[in-house]
Amino acid sequence: MSLYAEAFMAAGTLSGDTIRDTITCGLEGRFAGQRVLVLIPDHTRTLPLPLLFRLLVEALHDVKKLDFMVALGTHLPLDDDALCKLLGITPEERTSTYRHIGLLNHAWDKPDALHTIGTITRDQVQVLAGGVWHPSLGGDVPIRINRAAVECDHILIVGPTFPHEVVGFSGGAKYLWPGISGPEMINVTHWLGALITVLDTIGIEDTPMRRMIHMAAKCLPTPVTLAALVVDGGGLAGMFIGPHEEAHHASAQLSAQRHIIWLEKPYRRVLSQAPPMYDELWTAAKAMYKLEPGVADGGEVIVYAPHLRSVSDVHGHHIRRVGYHVRDYFLKQWAQFADVPLGVLAHSTHLKGSGTFENGVEQPRIQVTLASEVSPEECAALNLGYLDPASIDVADWQQREDEGVLYVPKAGEYLYRVLPGEQPA
Repeated sequence: MSLYAEAFMAAGTLSGDTIRDTITCGLEGRFAGQRVLVLIPDHTRTLPLPLLFRLLVEALHDVKKLDFMVALGTHLPLDDDALCKLLGITPEERTSTYRHIGLLNHAWDKPDALHTIGTITRDQVQVLAGGVWHPSLGGDVPIRINRAAVECDHILIVGPTFPHEVVGFSGGAKYLWPGISGPEMINVTHWLGALITVLDTIGIEDTPMRRMIHMAAKCLPTPVTLAALVVDGGGLAGMFIGPHEEAHHASAQLSAQRHIIWLEKPYRRVLSQAPPMYDELWTAAKAMYKLEPGVADGGEVIVYAPHLRSVSDVHGHHIRRVGYHVRDYFLKQWAQFADVPLGVLAHSTHLKGSGTFENGVEQPRIQVTLASEVSPEECAALNLGYLDPASIDVADWQQREDEGVLYVPKAGEYLYRVLPGEQPA
């Protein structure tokens, strides 16, 4: 199947008129009289959502029912004020111009909000995992999804595509699993990605986790259309509207061109600044994920987040119990960690990075240091380095880039990789 509409640029960003025309061409009249569920990201993703929200409402004026659901995964739900801010509307507009629009949060931890549509068997997971398969991946995986996805006539996914630590490139059917899924798919896909490691996943389009998500999507009875966005700076470099697999493929190709920064050699130290939209370490860890492939063995990534106070409001109690460790630290002592949610263990290994665990000694490939309001004592308990954020002179870092030092002012979306043949071990 071909795309319904597309617009993209090799450099620069699309104009407002082009964005409007692409949405109109791709979506207007396509769902007339239907109940449409639009899946969108939360505040931890960059995109011009206020503009897109208004244009989408205009283009979908003839639908029977229009709901927007924030595909939270396991992120915290947004209150009414936060939903309005996310969409760029006032409380007055919410109760007048947009009173007919449903604004919903996904609830991954409420069984009554979920519906089972199928199963991915243990054998299928093992085939997908290949040589990295480990019994910790468990047995059959129920495919559960928010009930709203099976109670509507059509699902429209609207979200950006970036290099991603778990599935290779974000976006597309990832807004279904883990976006509006039950915990089982969230845990298994994330842990499978951890077994493969970030270095062998991020920025790769075809991954076992993406295949697993697409396998689940084939069990969904509701048709899905994707408006895949490629964001550059504050604008859109591309829009691809059509069947979700085709649209995602097109967006991943453009994302690979726009979002991967190729380095001639790895850096020794990186000051990776997490923007305020990452309001807990659960998401601010992206400032590590996107830089790890560009750091030399024995180097250091400093996650610079002076605004950050929380590790994770949802998962913090688990994280504080296990800390941050390399993958084999868990695999070689599995009996001690078998009761910890796999998604938490995946986050732990992703932030700590690659490394070894031999004869009881953990040896990370690189050092990860946190410069935030998280105390030195808590960082030590979490098995992370600590640096006082007040001691950091950004101007000094900017002046030292020719010394194997790099400062990244808004980390978490652009991937830094060393050119082939020079990849870190």
